Amino acid sequence: MSITTWGNDEPHVNCTWNSYLVTKGENILLIPAAGMRSTEQDIAVNDKVILTLATREVEGFNGYHGTGFRINGTAKFLTEGEYFDEMKAKFPFLRSVLQITVNNLKQLL
Repeated sequence: MSITTWGNDEPHVNCTWNSYLVTKGENILLIPAAGMRSTEQDIAVNDKVILTLATREVEGFNGYHGTGFRINGTAKFLTEGEYFDEMKAKFPFLRSVLQITVNNLKQLL
């Protein structure tokens, strides 16, 4: 899964595993952040984010072997609270949680 952010300068792309993604309701995504310092700096200036993710294990359009998605949303980093505690228990290595509020989701394949 790629995470694209941009602050005052050029875009920055970070990656993490699809298996780290946790969904909450219809439009909240949680991602454990161990590093992601540049991503956090960008989010402090501009909270917009674009995620792309794909898998070969889910059938896509027209029987295609695999599918992918592009997600546009807004982001913030959590260092306390219910979501942080839940994610810390699941991913003890994290220093914070990247919370994405999904504004638009498009299946690509």
